[in-house]
Amino acid sequence: MNLVFAGTPQFAAVSLAALIAARHEVTLVLTQPDRPAGRGLKPQASAVKQLALSQGIPVLQPSTLKDPGPLEALAAARPEAMIVAAYGLLLPPAVLAVPARGCLNVHASLLPRWRGAAPIQRAILAGDAETGVTIMQMDAGLDTGPMLLARAVPIEQKDTAGELHDKLAALGARLIVEVLAGDPSPRAQDGATATYAPRIDKREATIDWTKPAAEIGRQVRAFDPVPGAQTRFSGDILKIWRARAEPGVDAAPGTVTAAGPGGVVVACGAQSLRVTELQRAGGKRLSAQAFLAGHPLMQGARLGGGDA
Repeated sequence: MNLVFAGTPQFAAVSLAALIAARHEVTLVLTQPDRPAGRGLKPQASAVKQLALSQGIPVLQPSTLKDPGPLEALAAARPEAMIVAAYGLLLPPAVLAVPARGCLNVHASLLPRWRGAAPIQRAILAGDAETGVTIMQMDAGLDTGPMLLARAVPIEQKDTAGELHDKLAALGARLIVEVLAGDPSPRAQDGATATYAPRIDKREATIDWTKPAAEIGRQVRAFDPVPGAQTRFSGDILKIWRARAEPGVDAAPGTVTAAGPGGVVVACGAQSLRVTELQRAGGKRLSAQAFLAGHPLMQGARLGGGDA
């Protein structure tokens, strides 16, 4: 099938690779403009762009789809369908109308739950027992179109956003190939049950130790690998990467109640959080045992305070 593909990060690149492997003819790829990245902040091509160029597929990187240039290129490609996965730009009605089979979106949630930009993180933060991937026929709304296929996966107690991302990327790739091979009947979403997944704000990564340990533990998992849940210790930012809730002792929230090879235990609003992997600003991610060997973080110390 003649396809146009629109996507940007690794999540999308997995679907693009699957479409190529399934011998679909991807004649054009749209992706976000190169962005500064890394320590040197040099412009870096998206994962989708890198894959497309390696396969000799033409790439367009418009900053908007409202200009006539991208629309003309899309029309010239004469696609039967346009596959969209984590692209990052809204598709105006003129673009949606070009492909004969319309535009199909690979969305990392069980719609109508978690429409929007950050469904993986929001599902973990909310404590959802499961999530999944929905293949959706796109319309002018934000993830509101009819659903063609959906499949669920459990959210394990230790799943980070990065780990769940990889599971859903692989699932999404399988489902989009399955949809194109068949002709599933569209099902309307129940808008009354919709929830929204707004983009993650870095300020959400600051830990509030007055919250229950279970909630903070989900925050740690949801923000791994980015932006990383964080607190302050001795005026420096301290990132928390691995932690679990456990019964606590009577202490002010943010107080270190134990520190040893098995972890750093911090009192919370309810229960305690055992931190087993952490990182000081400018340092590496370390196990609690390795961290404590080089940094003083003893029983009675206080975490938090000030803007992290």
